[in-house]
Amino acid sequence: MPTVQLDDRALVLVTDDDAETLLQNIITTDISSLKTGEVKPGALLAPQGKILFDFLVSRVDTGFRLDCRADVADDLVKRLTLYRLRAKAKINKQDQALVAVSWGDDSRSSPSDSASSRNESSLLDTRFPEVDVSRHYGKTAGGSDRAEWDALRAAHGIAESGADYELGDAFPHDVLLDQTGGVGLAKGCYVGQEVVSRMQHRGTARRRVLIATGPAALPAPGTEILANGRPLGALGTVAGRTGLAIVRIDRVKDAMAAGNPITADGLELELAIPSWAKFTFPADAASAEGA
Repeated sequence: MPTVQLDDRALVLVTDDDAETLLQNIITTDISSLKTGEVKPGALLAPQGKILFDFLVSRVDTGFRLDCRADVADDLVKRLTLYRLRAKAKINKQDQALVAVSWGDDSRSSPSDSASSRNESSLLDTRFPEVDVSRHYGKTAGGSDRAEWDALRAAHGIAESGADYELGDAFPHDVLLDQTGGVGLAKGCYVGQEVVSRMQHRGTARRRVLIATGPAALPAPGTEILANGRPLGALGTVAGRTGLAIVRIDRVKDAMAAGNPITADGLELELAIPSWAKFTFPADAASAEGA
């Protein structure tokens, strides 16, 4: 089972009596459905609905842990503090945080994979429905190459900010948070909720994460993806012949229907919806499936 240390992560703890109420009212994740022993994706949005911070959230004894990018952790603490107001909640960045990830080929339906069998330092990453992925907090032995983790994310369509998209530039639907449990579509209000809800109910999600494959190693992340000279999007994380692509799925559908090659730096690509996802290519150029 490969284990990779993630040196670019930080942990923000939100604790005390009102921690759950505070987070439930401001982040996209439905905190009430979060089980002990699991991590779920989530985001804090701008009022206009775009992602300001993405993270993984999990329960700890006195509240919650937000596993986020180290380079934005201080800004996340400041933003959460602005929303705290009179809530009885402590918001602190954990010093010398240690984060690792490991995975194997075991079926997610086996008893050993259930969230209830995990402990506070080793949790089930619910973003991966087809492979058992664990998130570890604290000292963990591991010497596998970070590239193996990037390859796993690329193979399963799991995008993260920094590597795949810029904060402030993507809606939750763009990066499949609506598909991975990162958006509580039935929960009450939170920051940016009106925009997310409108995209969901009107089916207006146009940009999506797809899995890109090519006959040779893909070009560098950020390379523009084109069809007949028309931009579709760009590559994100790349691992050999496989990578992530955040693209306009209506334009991808048009190119596929017309038989126009989809390319990145001259290399022809195949773009596919992750097998676990529930959205589809739009029936026509004027519509896109949101869920």
